[in-house]
Amino acid sequence: MSHVPARQRLIFALDVSTAAEADAWIERLGDSVAFYKIGMELLSSGDYFRVLEKLADAGKRIFVDLKFHDVPATVGHAVRGLSRWPVDFCTIHGQQPAMMRAAAEAAGAMKILAVTVLTSMDAADLASDGITRSPAEQVLARSALAQAAGCHGVIASGQEAGMLRAARGSDFLIVCPGIRPGGPAGDDQKRTVGVAQAFAEGADYIVVGRPIRQAADPRLAADAIVDEIEAALAGG
Repeated sequence: MSHVPARQRLIFALDVSTAAEADAWIERLGDSVAFYKIGMELLSSGDYFRVLEKLADAGKRIFVDLKFHDVPATVGHAVRGLSRWPVDFCTIHGQQPAMMRAAAEAAGAMKILAVTVLTSMDAADLASDGITRSPAEQVLARSALAQAAGCHGVIASGQEAGMLRAARGSDFLIVCPGIRPGGPAGDDQKRTVGVAQAFAEGADYIVVGRPIRQAADPRLAADAIVDEIEAALAGG
C-alpha cells in the first residue's frame, strides 16, 4: 500500500440524488479529489452508471457502495456484472461466508470490501439487533469471516483499524468512513475518528463526505485532508 499516493487514499462520498448534482461536484472538486464513492442514494435517479462513466472518463478511481446482500448466486452474478465496469472497490455485507466467497470469486480485478459494523452504530444499536458483542468484537469477528472467504478488505471505523491491522495483516484493506477532521460533528455518525488517527491506526483509505461538502471551500477542505494524510503517512 505504500505506493498509493496520499490523494488517492481520500475517497469522497458522492452522496447526491441526481446526476446534475454529481456532475456539479465532479467539476467543482476537479483534481483535488481522485477517488469517489457512489452509494445507493443516486441509484434511484436512473443515472447511476452514467455518473460512473463520467468519473471513469475523468480518470477517477471508483468505489461502488451498494452493500450487496442476497443469496450467494445472486450476489455473485451482480458482482460479475459490475466487474465489467471500471470499478476499483465494491461493498457487500460481511455476514454470510458463502455469499462473500461468491462475491470474491466473481470480482475479477475489482476489490471486494465487507461491511462490518456501520459507523452510525454503537453497542446499544447492536444490542437492539440481538448482538451481544461490542462493536470492536463484532468487527473483528466479521473481518475474520471476510478474510477467510477471500474478501480483499473491510469497511470499519478508524476506532477498530489498529486492532484489524494487527489481526488481519498488512495486505488486508482497511477502509474507514466516519472521518471527522475537525472532531465530532453531532450528526448520525457515532464511531468517528480524525484523519491522522485513522492512518496512525492502520487505515489504507478514508471516506469523507460532509466535511468536504459542507465546507466553505470544498477544494481547500479536500486539499487540507490530503496534506494531513501525507503528514500521517510520513509519521508527522
